Amino acid sequence: MADRRLFQNVAEQIMEMIQAGEFPPGSRLPGERELAERFGVSRVTIREAEIALQAMGKVRIRTGSGVYVTDACADEDLPSVSAFELTEARSLFEAEAAALAAPIISEELLEKLDDLLQMMASETDEDRFANEADREFHMTIASASGNAAITYVIKSLWRLRTDVPEVRAMHESICHHDGAARMEEHAEIVRALRARDPAAARAAMRRHFNRLLEVMLNAKEEREIEELRSRAAASRARFLMSATLG
Repeated sequence: MADRRLFQNVAEQIMEMIQAGEFPPGSRLPGERELAERFGVSRVTIREAEIALQAMGKVRIRTGSGVYVTDACADEDLPSVSAFELTEARSLFEAEAAALAAPIISEELLEKLDDLLQMMASETDEDRFANEADREFHMTIASASGNAAITYVIKSLWRLRTDVPEVRAMHESICHHDGAARMEEHAEIVRALRARDPAAARAAMRRHFNRLLEVMLNAKEEREIEELRSRAAASRARFLMSATLG
């Protein structure tokens, strides 16, 4: 696995400072220059770290004003969920949100979804903007449902996607393997929305999450098989060594 990017390490350090109370909710982070000097990195790296933190919902970047810690960073216990449970819940809520959105979504929001598709297509899976564009895509559809309660639930589910370490690790482990499939699935959802077809929009969203569940299950199975092989190899080496002792 490739080394973690520098901006990710910086983002984690800033997050630790936030959690320690150095930057409380609502406060403004120091400027890029000050943070760059503090961490011994470039201002570009600081900017990338702040974008990553914004994608996680930890800060809000206000153009011309600065970067502010969000209320989401206040101490709050998140439920212990698996990536499989979360994906199952997202499938249920987001499929219905898509169905509700289909008859009423505006042309403006359809154009926004097209722009987000282009953004996701132009960036590699490893690019820092990919997850933010993906989140914005799904949240745009949630908002287009016209149901504030559903929008709130989906936003909360996205928090679990980014803030629960085990869930985040699972997504990071598979995100490099299914970019083309995800792009086509997103495009299919937009086509159904543009056709004003609730049933097709619901089905397209469900297919998107069903495939994601399959990818996760395959990754988990492969990891468990590899762990079993490693244990078997260690056991074999141990007993073969004892058999050769004179």
